Amino acid sequence: MLHAGDIADEAALEEMAALGPPLLAVAGNVDLPEVRSRLPEEVCWDSAGVRICLVHDAGPAKGRLRRMRQRFPDAAAVVFGHSHMPLHSEEDGFQIFNPGSPTQRRRAPRHTMGIAEAEGGRVRFELIALD
Repeated sequence: MLHAGDIADEAALEEMAALGPPLLAVAGNVDLPEVRSRLPEEVCWDSAGVRICLVHDAGPAKGRLRRMRQRFPDAAAVVFGHSHMPLHSEEDGFQIFNPGSPTQRRRAPRHTMGIAEAEGGRVRFELIALD
């Protein structure tokens, strides 16, 4: 399970960690200090031959895909949060994905979450609308 930050408090972090699959999460800007101290700012891992990185804030929309590709040159994809606005962009085989938020949609039209599937050296993202 992936979480791109803004977990908020330790109780929420513990609940997610107890769900079963290993939790990979990064610190978000609204996380309490206790949560921020337990989570990295970014994390990368390999899954089925694909390097995926997770970060909370990918910066301004303009130039985001290019910036993430430069920041994570060995990655095939970067998952991020912060804006709570769903986004999936791809260029030359490199992808960025923001699953939005299942709890705080902010300016997004719907509550959303995402699924990432890595297989055979490729990763596929799917956006799931919850309402």
